[in-house]
Amino acid sequence: MTDTTRSIDPATLARAAAKVKRHVLPLFVVMFIVNYIDRVNIGFVRSHMETDLGIGAAAYGLGAGLFFIGYALFEVPSNILLQRYGARAWLARIMLTWGAAAMAMAFVKGETSFYVLRFILGAAEAGFFPGIIYYFTQWLPASERGKAMAVFLSGSALASVISGPVSGALLQVSGLALHGWQWMFLIEGFASIVLCGFVWFWLQSYPNQAKWLSRDEQQALVETIALEQLEREAEHSVRPSMFKLLADRQIALFCFIYFSVALTIYGATFWLPSMIRKMGTLGDFEVGLFNSIPWLISIVAMYGFAALAARFKHQQAWVSLTLVIAAVGMFMSTTGGPVFAFVAICFAAVGFKAASALFWPIPQGYLDARIAAAVIALINSIGNLGGFVAPTAFGFLEQTTGSIEGGLYGLAITSLVAAAVVFFARTKPRGDLPVHAAAPGRAGEPPASSSAHCQTFDPDLSGAAS
Repeated sequence: MTDTTRSIDPATLARAAAKVKRHVLPLFVVMFIVNYIDRVNIGFVRSHMETDLGIGAAAYGLGAGLFFIGYALFEVPSNILLQRYGARAWLARIMLTWGAAAMAMAFVKGETSFYVLRFILGAAEAGFFPGIIYYFTQWLPASERGKAMAVFLSGSALASVISGPVSGALLQVSGLALHGWQWMFLIEGFASIVLCGFVWFWLQSYPNQAKWLSRDEQQALVETIALEQLEREAEHSVRPSMFKLLADRQIALFCFIYFSVALTIYGATFWLPSMIRKMGTLGDFEVGLFNSIPWLISIVAMYGFAALAARFKHQQAWVSLTLVIAAVGMFMSTTGGPVFAFVAICFAAVGFKAASALFWPIPQGYLDARIAAAVIALINSIGNLGGFVAPTAFGFLEQTTGSIEGGLYGLAITSLVAAAVVFFARTKPRGDLPVHAAAPGRAGEPPASSSAHCQTFDPDLSGAAS
């Protein structure tokens, strides 16, 4: 330990970190909630857009998925510009452009404009999650980042619960010759633009710019973070390529398992409101309320399974069990009427949401800490492709067969295969794993940099949060 490290007062550092979390975390959670709602709110307007614009099931599914293509293509350029212009300016820019794109969805005229605007929305949002990660690396020591990430990711769970009632209520707004679904897009998108202004005035890019920190607190944060960065750079400076990482059999298994989980999550997210409408003559607000039920149940299940996994340690077995639960729920949703299908999806949600959280300790335990951030980013990126595959496939199936039953069978089979594959995934590092440094350039959706090395439980590390 260096003399500089010894000169940093632990009490001052702890006080500074606590102030940072109090100052930024509530705002980041609200930003995440708004972000999530703008991403998935099309699930609540599918029937309206079909009636008013003639957008069928296949077009809806493709448009829902194109968001993730735009997001993936522009993630790296956004990360580069983020580091050039600073987190404050770039996060404000992201909020502004994604809010504008979300509002523009109100003026969709047909399939082509629907595809273009969903792609633009994904491109506009690209860099949001890495921007938050980057902000944490500039403001919090490594020991505090995992805790901050857990609080931030809780925004995804909250958004899953409130997105239905909020969107359902806004669908009942009318006036100025606009439909309810148009008002929903306009109001929810405008919320992002309002937040953009708040972000600009509330955040600073670096600790030494924060007037709400004392000089000693600023110095403690700056010196600690600089020393941690020097230690990481001293280990290695070479970053592994995506192709070298995928050549590792274990990493390929991790990617497949998480892709399977994300596939089921996004399949349910984008198609659940349509399934609920088949239960009876429900209004938009009632559909939104019913949509919240599986996610409320899954939050309780997530924490329950995490507690069981911590007490009775066999991570692969717990992940496999939850994937089997997801598979059974998806299969059972095809065997009865609409009400029974909804109950089955609630059961499936217990499995796939718990699996999304229980999965991450496996790659974290296996990976060398020096490449953990890069690999976890890769796993999450590939997993998020489920956000394109699931809705696109479901839309095609409904358009061509009149039913999504085949898609539900596919999700059930994929979950069962993943439940078996997970037993081949290592939970401990092997001696011959190639050693590279995980440079902080492409921070992925799960915790990056040293926060990715923490063996802590994050309550909702699913891509659906990203």
